[in-house]
Amino acid sequence: MKTRYTVALSMIAGAVLGATAIQGLHAQAKKVYFISQSEVVDPAAVEGWNKTVRPIITKFGGNLMISDKVIAVLGTAPKRVGVTEFPTVEKAQAWADSKERADLEPQRNKAIKLTNQYIVEVQ
Repeated sequence: MKTRYTVALSMIAGAVLGATAIQGLHAQAKKVYFISQSEVVDPAAVEGWNKTVRPIITKFGGNLMISDKVIAVLGTAPKRVGVTEFPTVEKAQAWADSKERADLEPQRNKAIKLTNQYIVEVQ
C-alpha cells in the first residue's frame, strides 16, 4: 500500500514540476515590439537612414522591419510603420533612451518625421 502512495505522490510532484516549467517557458515567450509611425520627408535620404540605423538597433538586440504599405482597417493608417522586435522591454527602452539614438536624430529628421512611437509587450 505504501508503494502506491509513493507512486501517487511522485506523479503529483512531477505534474507540479511540469506545470511550473511550462509557466516559466510561457513567461520567456513574451514578445516586445517598438512601434514607430512616420512620414517620409526626403525619399532620397530614407535608404541611407535605414542602412545607418539597422546595425545600431541590432547592437541593442533589436530586429527592424519597415513597411510603406499600411492598409487601414478602421481609422486612418499611418504613412509608414517601423516595427522593431526586442527580446525584452528593458532592451527596447535602452534603445529609446540611448545616446546612439539621440545622436542619429539630425540624420533621421532629414529622412523621416516621426508621428508616434510606443513599446508593446505581447504574451
